[in-house]
Amino acid sequence: MNTGRFILSQIIDLVHRQTLDRIAKRYDPSGSFRHFGYRQQFTCMVFAQMTSREGLRDIATCINARPETLYHLGFTEPVAKSTLAEANEKRDWRIWEELAKTLMRKARPLYANEDLGLDLDNTIYALDSSTIDLSLTLFPWADFRQTKAGIKMHTQIDLRGPIPTCINITGARQHDVGWLDHLFFEPGAFYLMDRGYMDFKRLALIARAGAFFVTRAKANLKFTRHHSLSIDRLAGLRSDHVGKPTNQKSRDDFPMLLRKVTYYDAETCKEFVFLTNNLEIQALTVAMLYKRRWRIELFFRWIKGHLSIKHYYGTSPNAVKTQIWIAVCTYLMIAILHKQLKLPGKLHRTLQILSVHPFEKTLINQLLAETDHRSYSDSDPNQLILL
Repeated sequence: MNTGRFILSQIIDLVHRQTLDRIAKRYDPSGSFRHFGYRQQFTCMVFAQMTSREGLRDIATCINARPETLYHLGFTEPVAKSTLAEANEKRDWRIWEELAKTLMRKARPLYANEDLGLDLDNTIYALDSSTIDLSLTLFPWADFRQTKAGIKMHTQIDLRGPIPTCINITGARQHDVGWLDHLFFEPGAFYLMDRGYMDFKRLALIARAGAFFVTRAKANLKFTRHHSLSIDRLAGLRSDHVGKPTNQKSRDDFPMLLRKVTYYDAETCKEFVFLTNNLEIQALTVAMLYKRRWRIELFFRWIKGHLSIKHYYGTSPNAVKTQIWIAVCTYLMIAILHKQLKLPGKLHRTLQILSVHPFEKTLINQLLAETDHRSYSDSDPNQLILL
């Protein structure tokens, strides 16, 4: 009999007990729910994310279905639906936000050498937000429009991964560009944004920090050209101008030189106009950088498609944020495992395998390794076995 540890336990072990205890004491010094610890709550919610449980009763029923697993997962008694609900409602969601940040710091170095197909050594970030629709009846605190509610997940990812480096959860009413006021900009890094972030006063914050931005220009942009740079029309480039905004207010908000690159995409038959404060890189690199911004859209699709952040186990702001941040923790743990174990395929393959084997006792690297099925079909099934 295999007396090893459960797959779920091996995943949870990516979070050190001392780390979680230290964070928990910072936000919950009273240590509420002593019979149901932070690690137990985290285990339940990670299990729910991995296996796509539909509700609190579903989570408790599945975990309690095998009583022999409870002790080995760290539970001293069966999981109660009401206890898990109360923990999600009352335990400070910032515990899980802080835990996600520690996992971000652990994951980023693992992906630092990922190839983006660009001749740039700079760190490259993509910024965007995704709105998650909610029921106005169940979530009245998240009112968005007259007939619907929603929350917005503002995210910055390192494109080498992609690994989120900063996430902010707000009401859906908050405009994307306001988030730039609270970000720290890394000197020498590139920030890729869509035109929803085009605000010259805020773009100047990036430039003054010694960082670079690449964004799409709005259709009504008025631009005064100072001089033009040479272009390769065969590569899809149509113009490369250096100048300043024509509008006096925009020029006051952004007094530095600005570069406007026009690019024609033959695949979509569309013309794009990009703005950047970097005057050194090639014009085609500007277009290719913005094209890489699509990776943050893939990140949102992955999170929404493979984890539970559309159907919530609680209706309070604390419960919703708890679930989202533990979903982010789950994504990061899978990303860490995938890279540490040098697994084949994509993250989705890793999650799919883990989702059907949470209570199996085997080494996680053996479970996730690519299997050579030919080794199981070499023998002749009609041949007698003598020994």
